[in-house]
Amino acid sequence: MTTDDPRASMSGVEVWRAADRFVTADSGKTTRHSFSFGRHFDPGNVGFGLLMVNNDDLLEPSAGYPTHPHRDVEIITWVLDGALVHRDSAGEGGVIEPGLAQRLSAGRGVRHSEFNDSAGAPLRFVQMWIPPEAPGGDPAYQAHDVADAMDSDDLVLAASGMARHRGRAAITVQNPAAAMWVARLRPDGQVTLPGAPYVHVFVAGGSVDVESVGALDDGDALRMTDEGGRRVVARTATDLIVWEMHASLGR
Repeated sequence: MTTDDPRASMSGVEVWRAADRFVTADSGKTTRHSFSFGRHFDPGNVGFGLLMVNNDDLLEPSAGYPTHPHRDVEIITWVLDGALVHRDSAGEGGVIEPGLAQRLSAGRGVRHSEFNDSAGAPLRFVQMWIPPEAPGGDPAYQAHDVADAMDSDDLVLAASGMARHRGRAAITVQNPAAAMWVARLRPDGQVTLPGAPYVHVFVAGGSVDVESVGALDDGDALRMTDEGGRRVVARTATDLIVWEMHASLGR
């Protein structure tokens, strides 16, 4: 595998580089899209497994997204730096900070807004979308703090809809074939990736070495099919987001 290629692949493994993501920039907002989104479209890159959106957002002080609608999507938000204010038409809301896993189930329809809670510091967060098991449900909101668990230097089960994870995940997603793990690794910290038909690894900060793959840096992603068990070793302090998926879009 030639790791300089943004889509370098080997036997079910693809490396996607940060610099080759779509970028949307406007009014204090910069979003780097891992998949086709909005005006950016690549028919060969519309999602992976059940993951429809993996947006890496940077909001300048007080910038954000005014009230807008969603339906029939599970929206999972993970803040890396700063604080995000969420408000929605179901009456839910709050401030999301690093270590707080948050999920908005849009169901049959919900409107929400998101803004940087600071007037002086930037905000970085990753927002991910997966489909619900069935359309037309009730809108729902959930948030749970996993900051203490992040000190374990291991994968933490932040979100899941899988039966075998019942009672273990911090928040629940309305899809029985998906789970999201997070890790905050110290230099030389190691984790083993879960095995699944689809595994998506996103480096949300720092740098790692992946067994038999090589180096991944901030914003790089690994897409694995029928894979698992590879070791990931942190080169520097690193934040990882790992999706374990047992189905794909349209199936």
